[in-house]
Amino acid sequence: MGFEEELNRVLPAGLPRRDIVIVKAAQHLALIVEANRHFNLTRITEPREAAIKHILDSVMPWRLFAGARQVLDAGTGSGFPGIPLALVLPDVRFTLAESVQKKARFVESALISLGLPNVASAARRAEEMVRGPGFDIAFDLITARALAPISRALSLFAPALKARTRVLLYKGPDAEQEIAEAAVEARKRRVRMRIVMRYELPDSQGARTIVEIA
Repeated sequence: MGFEEELNRVLPAGLPRRDIVIVKAAQHLALIVEANRHFNLTRITEPREAAIKHILDSVMPWRLFAGARQVLDAGTGSGFPGIPLALVLPDVRFTLAESVQKKARFVESALISLGLPNVASAARRAEEMVRGPGFDIAFDLITARALAPISRALSLFAPALKARTRVLLYKGPDAEQEIAEAAVEARKRRVRMRIVMRYELPDSQGARTIVEIA
């Protein structure tokens, strides 16, 4: 079974622009498989696992992003969660930051192939894009999957948090422990951490916790 068929099976029925997401996300996954022949982007390329772990996982919290204007996807890798979210939310502008050059080049070429007008790529570290006055874009939301522990994220995104940017982090089932470990740092920076969503991925592929820092 191919990417489109698996996406049709796993994506929620009420997902906005579901038909478009299925077609474009399948194209994105096919581009990853092709690029993986030349260099390692991800070990997850089998259609069902990729549909679940790359696409479904990325879009499950889409409602938390609705209403944002400028979103920074920090450490996007091969385009997650930014590209799937951008397919669901065409009125939100996404910037995909990736400092590993081969991955950044892949993302740039994928955006051209997919024709996504609301997405841009940046071959830079995300924290370089949110440092103090004069940074590139006034992001009102930063997101990341598997970027760093919460305590580290507080340090990386301190200038943005000070400017009242929200941060949404995709975390695993041990998010409470990370929150506890970051409590002192959060108090020092006068920000609040809270769990805003939990969900289980199909086929026992794992539990996900979305943590908001604001």
